Amino acid sequence: MQIQNRRDLVFILLSGIFITNAILGELIGVKLIQLGPFTMSIGVVLWPVVFLTTDLINEYFGIKGVKRLTLVTMAMIMYCFIIIYFAMRIPSASSSPVSDSVFNKVFGQGLWIIFGSLIAFALSQFIDVFIFWIFRHWSQGKMLWLRSTGSTVLSQLFDSFVIIAIAFWLPGKISTEEFFQVASSNYMYKLIIAVSMTPLIYLAHNFIDRFLGKEESHRLIQKAAKESPITIRGKSTTNAHK
Repeated sequence: MQIQNRRDLVFILLSGIFITNAILGELIGVKLIQLGPFTMSIGVVLWPVVFLTTDLINEYFGIKGVKRLTLVTMAMIMYCFIIIYFAMRIPSASSSPVSDSVFNKVFGQGLWIIFGSLIAFALSQFIDVFIFWIFRHWSQGKMLWLRSTGSTVLSQLFDSFVIIAIAFWLPGKISTEEFFQVASSNYMYKLIIAVSMTPLIYLAHNFIDRFLGKEESHRLIQKAAKESPITIRGKSTTNAHK
């Protein structure tokens, strides 16, 4: 397989994983679950996968790759919003096992999830990319765990509180006390999972390096670093990740 085909395949696979998990997180996010002492949206379970793929795309395809993927994902989420909106307004058949009231109760709340997520998603992605490259330049391309975990820790602080505020607190589904409890639980879960997934970041990097070849992998990382939004004078960021 040619290098360009391998590179395109990596981007397509990462994009597919990213978009699929982001949309699934929106659709199932209406349900709150109890996990130990924490109450949180079940959609949060899938977002660590989104964080992982964001960092991988950021590393190999740079800010342009992440920006392109973020815009496509936002468009797909908006498409889901439109389809669900009109689906709620089409009366169900008398023989339908799911009544209008049940359907609208679930997906009506889902519309708030989707709306809140669009705002939170765009904000958190911007912060994630920015912080990722600050840490990458500061560490001169080393300490992969730092830029991966550090960007997630900060970006998801905003994401967790913004989406719960719009999806549950503003429409009056939960009280202010419950809002802080659920948002904090979501954030703590994301933080714990982000740290625990650090070995997977290294495994994924190693797999991509082997699949593309060290030379092509290094070339992509160099190109991404040159196009990054952060420049620190006198420091090179083209070292291999460690």
